[in-house]
Amino acid sequence: MDEPKRTAWIETIPEAQASGEVSDAYATCGDRKTGNVDHIMKIHSLNPRSMLDHEQLYRTLMYGRSPLTRPQREMIGTVVSALNHCVY
Repeated sequence: MDEPKRTAWIETIPEAQASGEVSDAYATCGDRKTGNVDHIMKIHSLNPRSMLDHEQLYRTLMYGRSPLTRPQREMIGTVVSALNHCVY
């Protein structure tokens, strides 16, 4: 049986309607290849500073100095997501 599709209940600003700080945050946090902003980042659109802070935290956790390798970090993220039934 398929899992039900889950969506955020948080109001977001669509990329096409973003301006000012939100547009700047989208430009910083968007996918480098496609320019699309992931939903996990878009939920911060009403508070662009939190979006930028989230992006920085992610980069620190995944790419910063650590005794864990990048594959180990990805594995931890995968396991935690699976345990939380996260489809992201």
